[in-house]
Amino acid sequence: MEVLDEARDRSAWGAAVLLSLISGAIGVLSVDAFHTQWAVDHTAGLQLIGLAEAGVLAASFVLGAVAHAIARTLGGIGRFAPTASLFIVLFWVTDLPRLAIAAWLPTDATFVQAATWTTWGFGYVLAILLIRGQHHLSTWKSAAAVSVQMLAALALLRLGPVR
Repeated sequence: MEVLDEARDRSAWGAAVLLSLISGAIGVLSVDAFHTQWAVDHTAGLQLIGLAEAGVLAASFVLGAVAHAIARTLGGIGRFAPTASLFIVLFWVTDLPRLAIAAWLPTDATFVQAATWTTWGFGYVLAILLIRGQHHLSTWKSAAAVSVQMLAALALLRLGPVR
């Protein structure tokens, strides 16, 4: 039990940033538009990677911040840094298998869609458990706290037209 209490008080910003950058790089490198841009101009391709990575970092921070803000609004008592950073880590760890598969197969392939739904569902359950533990909320309130950003992530990042 002491380990969980200790984890509740520690942030994981280094891991959050690293996973965001790795996931962003895999996502950018698997998009055909990047390969086209790279073939035309390497400098513009590097700028595209930089902009995409900055966007992924910003979006990741917003996902974590929104999870924390909604949990606090629903009566949670958790701190910002551990909640936001651990949410980002959890989000990208559960999405990495889908990103790796989608890097090699078309996003509309049945296997990729099955991986999308599976990793999203697993991430959703883990996010509920994370918010429940961080903020001492009921399971229903924890589900409400993570629903907005998990549904947005599903629509924009995982099911969106990225090819």
